[in-house]
Amino acid sequence: MKKDYYALLGVPRNATQEEIKRAYRRLALKYHPDRNPGDPEAEERFKEISEAYEVLSDPEKRAIYDAQGHAGLHQRGFRGFEDVEDIFSAFSDLFEEFFGFSFRERSPGRKPRAGADLSYEVSLSLEEVYHGKEVEITLEKYLRCEECGGSGLAPGAGPRYCPVCKGRGHVVHSEGFFRLTTTCPHCQGMGTLISDPCPRCHGEGRVWGKRRLRVKIPPGVEEGSVIRVPGEGEAGLYGGPPGDLYLKIRTKPHAYFRREGKNLVLTLVIGVVDAILGARTEVQHLSGETIPIEIPRGTQPGDRLLLKGKGLPDPRGGEPGDLLVEIEVRLPSRVNREQEELLRRFSELEKSEGPQVKSRKKSGFWRKIFKE
Repeated sequence: MKKDYYALLGVPRNATQEEIKRAYRRLALKYHPDRNPGDPEAEERFKEISEAYEVLSDPEKRAIYDAQGHAGLHQRGFRGFEDVEDIFSAFSDLFEEFFGFSFRERSPGRKPRAGADLSYEVSLSLEEVYHGKEVEITLEKYLRCEECGGSGLAPGAGPRYCPVCKGRGHVVHSEGFFRLTTTCPHCQGMGTLISDPCPRCHGEGRVWGKRRLRVKIPPGVEEGSVIRVPGEGEAGLYGGPPGDLYLKIRTKPHAYFRREGKNLVLTLVIGVVDAILGARTEVQHLSGETIPIEIPRGTQPGDRLLLKGKGLPDPRGGEPGDLLVEIEVRLPSRVNREQEELLRRFSELEKSEGPQVKSRKKSGFWRKIFKE
């Protein structure tokens, strides 16, 4: 639950803008992350008071907060600050007023940054899942600049040391007892300067383009699984490392088979006579082979026949799944006179008592057994 903004700054609800500003200056000095290195509680407190100041120093946001609280701000898209870098960026002029130097120097600038991760959905037929497949993917993304090899330098050029930080990448500011080390604003923390950038990538070390690659999908890959391809995301900025590519697997519906984990399920429709007397049939498997199926006598609708090891391969090299054959008995919608006579004769031989409502209690023989 979010805390009261006025309580966070220690000011009354009728505080003036000057009182709010003074309170924030005092607390920002106390909880600043550079004054409390490695202290997550101080950093969290710094974010809380900065969020409070962001709202209470803005007349429009303050009016919404006074009338509707945190919910009113949330409905209008206010989310606060995700990290301290957002605070330094938003309040750089204010911090320069408070402490005598700007916090814009903390911006990432030309500091090497990792490339973004990419995601791509791969749709496979069930046959491709069974056998495995090498898929070809074409991506539009940032690629490492081949002209400069990702350095951002023009061919033959070299970086030179920053004259402000002497190659250290940071500078030190002092204001009384308050000592702060910040990123060098001249070289943005690189320690070096590029005076002759690459003409193709303009010094970024990467360019927009297309890349085609082939990725092997193992047999039996699971539905919804994600395959990581290291280094195939976007190229990094200013020589930073590339991101990764994540492939999400989707299985296309099959005309006859469906998958349950490693198992394959097939629905087999048979006639009444085959269910009673048993039968033999064949099905075309995903592997391409023809598999015989024995239907035992007295097979009931909904029965499942198990064919061990005829499911999908295990992508981790374990035992394969099974093939489950679900039985569906097809009843004839009409019969001719000869068939009807045979069925009536069959009913007499079976000594059928006709349709009956099935009791949920045990009766007859079972009642005697269980002595109900």
